[in-house]
Amino acid sequence: MALNDALTDVSGIRVGHARLDGEGALSGTTVVLAPEGGAVAAVDVRGGGPGTRETDALDPRNLVQRIDAVVLTGGSAYGLDSASGVMAWLEEQGRGVPAGREPGQVVPVVPAACVFDLGRGGDWRARPDASTGRAAVEAAAATTAGAPVEEGSVGAGTGAVVGRIKGGVGTASTVLGDGTTVAALVVANAAGSALDPGTGVLYGRHFFGATPVTPAPEIHAAALHRLAEASERNGAPPLNTTLAVVATDAELTRSQAHKLAGTAHDGIARAVRPVHLLNDGDTVFALATCTRPLDGHPLALNAVLAAGADVVTRAIVRAVLATGSVHGPGGDFPSYTELYGEGQGDPTGARPAHGGAD
Repeated sequence: MALNDALTDVSGIRVGHARLDGEGALSGTTVVLAPEGGAVAAVDVRGGGPGTRETDALDPRNLVQRIDAVVLTGGSAYGLDSASGVMAWLEEQGRGVPAGREPGQVVPVVPAACVFDLGRGGDWRARPDASTGRAAVEAAAATTAGAPVEEGSVGAGTGAVVGRIKGGVGTASTVLGDGTTVAALVVANAAGSALDPGTGVLYGRHFFGATPVTPAPEIHAAALHRLAEASERNGAPPLNTTLAVVATDAELTRSQAHKLAGTAHDGIARAVRPVHLLNDGDTVFALATCTRPLDGHPLALNAVLAAGADVVTRAIVRAVLATGSVHGPGGDFPSYTELYGEGQGDPTGARPAHGGAD
């Protein structure tokens, strides 16, 4: 496990969150800012209802070699406007693809993806815009190198829901035997469930290497009753999406980064069931800062691929454990810790529940 067990353990990566203010607002934006000079990037989209921007630019057959930022946002397709605020900030810094005759004449390429959280705070029209994106990238730029990443109901995870329980932002990292760092940041907002209905154990907990503690039967029965009450109030589940950014300091080609984005989806499938449905927009971005040479053996990438899926699973569990409940005009979304208690916390060190609103 790396220093902060966070995406920022990949040297040069910074993360910033911005949350909407105002009554009825429950949404926000998260920006992953690459180091100066950008990062090799790729994307893999597997959900049947994605909302994305500039993802075609990441195809290895196309022109752009490196990008400077990735935007994860609430607000469904409306929230993709937050990327324009990030573009404006990057242009001011002279960061982007050189496109003019003069220095600083650049076009920043800012891939973005959104989650559905419309109306979860009560106001359908409360969604991120360019100012939210700018606030998030400025927050990222203001952090120090290797800073901890806030988890829970923050940024793009402010209004996130996983199945019938509150979701949010989670992050995790690992250091491989050769010193390579692999890390993930996830916005857990899935149509599927993170919760085993038979036991109350989070699915992803089975992949931590230790047998998870099973909640007492009476606690689990009470939790299911509570969730049934919340579902009756909330009505039919809406569109959802799980987003992830997987990063490494390994020197990857664009094709290798694309493979990393693809295999990282396995991490979602371990922690959420079912996944990649028609009402999901599950999307994984991969970033490589390329500061550590990859072993020349043809199969050297395998360790990075396996680690990418592992940290995504842990990040989803941490997202669920780090968030607080939301009970408001837009719905009743209990947190896992409200249902099962703090004793079901993450043995890998998820921070306390954050960001709930009653």
